[in-house]
Formats: sequence, C-alpha cells, structure tokens
Amino acid sequence: MTKIAVVAAGAIGGSIAADLTQAGMDVTVIDQWPAHVEAMRERGLHVTMPDVEFTSDVDAHHVCDLSTLKPTFDVVLLCAKSQDTKWMAQLIEPFIADDGVLVGVQNSMNNDAIAEIVGRERTIGCAIELSADLFEPGVIVRNTARSGTWLAVGELDGSITPRLETVAEILRSVSVVEISTNIESKKWTKLVANSMTMGPFGLFGLLNWDAMRLPGMHEISVALGRESVAVGEALGYQLEPIFGLTADDFTGETDNLLVKAMETLMHHVGKDSQTAVVVDHKKGRRSEFEYISGHVVKMGEQTGVPTPYNRAVTDLAWQIDRGEIEMGPENFERLKEAVQQQAV
Repeated sequence: MTKIAVVAAGAIGGSIAADLTQAGMDVTVIDQWPAHVEAMRERGLHVTMPDVEFTSDVDAHHVCDLSTLKPTFDVVLLCAKSQDTKWMAQLIEPFIADDGVLVGVQNSMNNDAIAEIVGRERTIGCAIELSADLFEPGVIVRNTARSGTWLAVGELDGSITPRLETVAEILRSVSVVEISTNIESKKWTKLVANSMTMGPFGLFGLLNWDAMRLPGMHEISVALGRESVAVGEALGYQLEPIFGLTADDFTGETDNLLVKAMETLMHHVGKDSQTAVVVDHKKGRRSEFEYISGHVVKMGEQTGVPTPYNRAVTDLAWQIDRGEIEMGPENFERLKEAVQQQAV
C-alpha cells in the first residue's frame, strides 16, 4: 500500500487527511499545532461538509515525532501556507522514499522552492480549490463538498507518468481531479483568481459574497485580474481552464474569462465562506497575501509590468499585518483611494 503523509493538517490538509483515511489509505498526519494534534489523537478529526458530517480516526503526530517514527513515505502532500513551504519541505525531505514524490497542495507558485529542496525528480505540482475553516482543534468546517472541490496535478515537465496517475487516483477520494500537462500555468491561473478575490477580500473581514457585492468591487477585481494575467504572460504562462471548466468554457475575451473564473470560484465555495486571509487576520496570524497579490507585484517588478491595483492591495494588507490599521469594510474606501494614488 502507498504510504502517504499529509504535512500541515490545517483546514485544507485536515480535510484531505480525513477523506484519505476514510477511504482506507495508509495516511500519517503531521502538524505543528500541538493542541490540534492532541485533539485528533483523542477524538479523531471531525469534518462537517455541506452534504455529510463524519469523524475520521487519523494517525496524527507532532512534527517532533518524525525523528523517532523514522518513516518512509511514497507520497507527501504538503498543505502548508506558502510562507511555511521551505522549512516544512526541508523537515520532511529525509523521510521521502528515493522514488517518492512531494506534492505541494497549496496556493501560489511554490514548485521551484520545493524542487530546490527535494529535487525536481521528486516534485509534482498541484492547483487546488478547497474551502474550509479550522478554529477549534480537531474540528473542520468544509464549505465545498467533494463533488464541488477541484484539484489539478501535473509533472513539472508536462509528462503523464504512472506516479502522476497514482497521485491523481489518491486525491479522487477528496475531489474532482484533473491531470494537467501545464501545471505551472494552471497554478498561475488560480493565482490570478486568488488575486481577484483572496487578496482584496482579505482586507475587509467580510464573507466572500458580501465582499464581492461591494459597489465597484467587481471592476476592481477585474482590474486586479488583468494585471495578474499581464504579469503571467510576461513570465510565459497562459490562462488555463480551472475549477472544472472545460476548454470550451474558457474561450473568449480575457475579461470574460476572468469574470467566469471568479464567479465559478465564488459559486463553489458557497455564500458562507470567507477567504483564508480573513481567517488568518482573525487569528492574529501572518497571512498568505504576500504570496498572492504580493507575488504578482514582485513578479511585475521583475518583468517591468505595472501592478498598481495589486500593489494597493499588498500595501494595505501589510498595514493590517503590522497592526497599523484594522481589518474591516472601511478598507474598501482605503483601497479605492490607494488605487487612485498608485495610478497617479
């Protein structure tokens, strides 16, 4: 049986670990939150989805347990926030089989960072759409049912390999899974969608649907997406169908594609969801925005593509992280003012 590790079992990783364990797979869960690990050990991992509720008896361990467990894993699913990618990849690298793989089940563009640590020959890329929240140790509220969750996996060189098909088959217990021959463009297209939603919505502290309905937010989201697409094109990425959309669905003018991707994402995550950046700010935790809007800005600087809208979002997010302003709806006015100043 394939030995699987889920590293970082927060809302996303925990959802995946619970599904794989329920499916009878050999899964080891490794997480850095002590109270969460102890809750999973004592009571299992409780998951509520729109269509089902269950408790999964996961095999949960603290990160410090690795040195005494001395396991060897065939497939590692790294579900950490982007800022934790490097140290967690370094942590788990000695425990990956020589012919094993690490799959970065994450937002943003982390495959190169992972490959530098575990080797490109042991890296598989993944683009993900799964919405879930974790506020209480051992308890996950998942907003997307398995049928409404989407993953794409792909080899970095675009080939279709037996190990890629194995990873896809494993993840089909979690979601709809697409095998991609251009995973980096898939991931950039997801980043484009996140820059339109996760980035700005994280400033307001609102549910996603409420943030999307703010007067003028639609136009700002499209402008954010245009910038992200332009940066991606300068880097050599192309827009790819995501969220289960087909090539036929994903044709037409760029603005229409951006709106279709954004609306599909909002439909899948549901009306009661909030973006991960909002959750991070509520927990007083460093958020992932610098790897979403901030990454667009950074790559824009490298390629010479102007990104005033994404820069405005990033600047406000830094102010929230530093405690200079509070997350709240009033930041929408600040965002509009900042965009105007950046444009000037």
